[in-house]
Amino acid sequence: MKFLIASDIHGSALYCRKLLERYDAEKADRLILLGDILYHGPRNDLPEGYDPKEVSRMLNERAGDILCVRGNCDAEVDQMMLTFPIMAEYALLSVGETLVYLTHGHINGAYNPPPLKEGDILLHGHTHEPACTDRETFIYMTLEDGEFLWKKLDDGAVYMEYRK
Repeated sequence: MKFLIASDIHGSALYCRKLLERYDAEKADRLILLGDILYHGPRNDLPEGYDPKEVSRMLNERAGDILCVRGNCDAEVDQMMLTFPIMAEYALLSVGETLVYLTHGHINGAYNPPPLKEGDILLHGHTHEPACTDRETFIYMTLEDGEFLWKKLDDGAVYMEYRK
């Protein structure tokens, strides 16, 4: 199964559209969203193409494909706009022998990780920066793709990769 993983759309219809185009081009089976879907938050500037209603419309069309966790900018009012659940703080994904802990990163992230075993993976967003860092007992990553390949949104070129 192939997963496309993204975070921090922050209501940008422009980037949501590009993300869904990449999702189709990658022929992914599921879209995992790591929070901060519709709202930009009080500390962030309005993103280019800010249109939360359009983002909700586009994502609702793919509701059956989406697994989402709550970000620090997501609220119950956002859930009212979306037809897939977004309010869970984390989700667990079993990939072969590997447990992948999915979260936004504002509560449990690189500096305050959840309890993980050696070989587990912490996958989160929140920082707005792509990263893949080996730690003593776990790995944390941010941004895209189920094969643990980060790809550029515009052309799908590999930006960074991690192979277990």
